[in-house]
Amino acid sequence: MTSDQFQNFSRRSLFQHTGTGFGGIALASLLQENLLGRTSVGMHHPAKAKNVIYFHFVGAPSHLDLFEWKPELQKRDGQLCPDEFFKGKRLAFIRKQPKLLGTQKSDNFKFQRCGQSGAYISSLLPELQKKADELCFIRSMQTDHFNHAPAQLFLSTGFGQFGRPSIGSWVNYGLGTPNRDLPGYVTLVTGQYPGAGNSIFGSGFLPSVYQGVEFRSQGDPVLFLSNPEGIDGNARRRTIDAINQLNQDSLADVGDPEIATRISQYEMAYRMQSSVPELMDLSMESKSTLELYGASSNGASFANNCLLARRMVERGVRFVHLFDQGWDHHGSVFKRLPSKASQVDKPIAALLTDLRQRGLLDETLVVWGAEFGRTPMAQGDGRDHHKEGFTLWMAGGGVKGGHSIGQTDELGYKPTQSPVHVHDFNATILHLLGIDHERLTYKFQGRKFRLTDVHGHVQKQIIA
Repeated sequence: MTSDQFQNFSRRSLFQHTGTGFGGIALASLLQENLLGRTSVGMHHPAKAKNVIYFHFVGAPSHLDLFEWKPELQKRDGQLCPDEFFKGKRLAFIRKQPKLLGTQKSDNFKFQRCGQSGAYISSLLPELQKKADELCFIRSMQTDHFNHAPAQLFLSTGFGQFGRPSIGSWVNYGLGTPNRDLPGYVTLVTGQYPGAGNSIFGSGFLPSVYQGVEFRSQGDPVLFLSNPEGIDGNARRRTIDAINQLNQDSLADVGDPEIATRISQYEMAYRMQSSVPELMDLSMESKSTLELYGASSNGASFANNCLLARRMVERGVRFVHLFDQGWDHHGSVFKRLPSKASQVDKPIAALLTDLRQRGLLDETLVVWGAEFGRTPMAQGDGRDHHKEGFTLWMAGGGVKGGHSIGQTDELGYKPTQSPVHVHDFNATILHLLGIDHERLTYKFQGRKFRLTDVHGHVQKQIIA
């Protein structure tokens, strides 16, 4: 067929002549960009990172007891908090002027300077202490919301209400995935769902092909991955071909991008029947690797999910979002925090080690995230939600290891140096992936939207 003939070929005729099956897969992939109303966004500048492993610790860990040593807070433990911390402020649960709460005075909560960088990290995280020179701390984070669901949405989508795409969806939309057998954006959840539900990894107004695909720890890793009883692989293939023929006919007439999504997702689901079981089979890992993570070849745990995250980026999954529940310590913070810290300390340190040994850390951005921090004031024997100033960190993927930016005041309440807003944080992640956050947009309901709304400044001082 000549180029002129191809130009005059109708979309319906093209589908009819090409057929379905694996030829149709390639066609659907090619047409998807056209039918979604865009060409691939691609990189706007050279990328520092290719992949992201993003930990979201649901409920928000007490950064003051993990990463922020405040001697003055220790000294004033039990004193009434300053008026400016309370009067005229809205807090989630504290209703009367509270007392300051220093870190528990015990060996378990002892802070020490770690690595050549001298970063303070709590003894609750002994393995992570050894990785201090890999970590880049942002000690002056700020967000706009102090309740869980809005703050979770705000961190992930840049907006405190439902309906916007998550950061993983934006990345999936912007860069796509080099692996045609696995989704570009995968989520793993330990414990209960975040308060924001699956919207925290949803695609919002982007076509649903870009949403996060949850891999489960029990049953089929992905819902309906296995064939129904009495259906073999050949029957499944014939079924998909027939369904996709109908969808392709409909797509030729209507041009709805969600039909293109449906076609590509049917084909992806078929390919995942082979790729996912192999991906999830940790028995293929060496005994030394399982021991490094504290993982099990036949169990479900945060450690297993960390190892799966490495296996995913190794296979080209662009964005892996790990959610771990259980960090909302309004009470008994000094009793409950050690067990949670011990659950994540070894696996995350192992992940950094494993990525480094495999030559993947320089191209994989690892993020320690949470929707907000915790107050330096007591809420009973715990800490309330705190949006004014908290700590997150990144590692690998083009950031300066052994580096810190920003700081909060001597009591850990608000930034006194280099405040970093959630929009700044997200703009920086996109920048490291080669994306200009101001240019990654999608037109919806008459105007262009972006992850960082109309704000955001790349924090270039943390970029290697």
